[in-house]
Amino acid sequence: MNRYAPMLLTLAAVWGASYLFIKVAVDEIEPAPMMALRALLAGVVLLGYLVWRTDWTRARTDLRTAWRHSVVLGVLNAALPFWLIAWGEQHIDSGLAAVVQASVPIFNALILLRVIPQERLGGTRALGLALGIVGVAVVTGIHPGGGWWAIAGALAVVASSLAYAGAGVYGQLAVSGTAGPVLAAGSMLFGGLILLPFALFQLPGSVPSWEVTSSLLALTLLGTALAQLILFRILVLHGSARLSLVTYLMPGFALFYGALILDEEITVWTIGGLALILGGVALASGAVRLRRRTPVAAGP
Repeated sequence: MNRYAPMLLTLAAVWGASYLFIKVAVDEIEPAPMMALRALLAGVVLLGYLVWRTDWTRARTDLRTAWRHSVVLGVLNAALPFWLIAWGEQHIDSGLAAVVQASVPIFNALILLRVIPQERLGGTRALGLALGIVGVAVVTGIHPGGGWWAIAGALAVVASSLAYAGAGVYGQLAVSGTAGPVLAAGSMLFGGLILLPFALFQLPGSVPSWEVTSSLLALTLLGTALAQLILFRILVLHGSARLSLVTYLMPGFALFYGALILDEEITVWTIGGLALILGGVALASGAVRLRRRTPVAAGP
């Protein structure tokens, strides 16, 4: 499957469903053991794919060569954001978490402005960043019945967006010449190992129900392993700019799943915050440009 649109829609649908799977699983499994198992199992699946694509010797050599990058990405792209999202979804709806996560490109642009001196902040980009930040503030301030705990949950997801943005910038600046599946497998394995000590102190006291078990398996196989392979496939075939369009599609899928399956309420504030975030992403990324009026020359 090499066509752009089907791959992008599949990735958005799978990632959007991840928030639903987390919301179901976090009722019976604490965030640390849930996400440690998610990362480790996904890492093993991705390692198997890597061995299938090459061979065991080549896969082991590539992972050993890229271990430093894998550790950094294991923290920023797996362990930290995974745990923060799961903890946040203990207090907010799954659709709301996905809306907050749509802000990742906003934070990515802010970090790039800080670490790359030649990055320039034009008027359109500045407007986009401001809109996105206002959208995050609007969504974070929503607390339907959850009070301060809901605000804390939303802020945890904001922090996960910062971690994902940091991983994106690190990948752009520091990682070159390393195959995507190698980084995907390595980051998941190291991320799971980082979470494992914390997970051992929070193991569930009883066997989880079949709904929770199936949600965790779906999160691992579809929302993590399959999503990583599709992500790097799109990146190789179509580039990062076209990959970033998944940001616009994923929250819609997540809101739909949450409303249909979990009876989550979609409020006007949620839609308004999402519109501000996505509008900010469009302007800050250059996908949408504001037209400048050309001055009309005065007649003789």
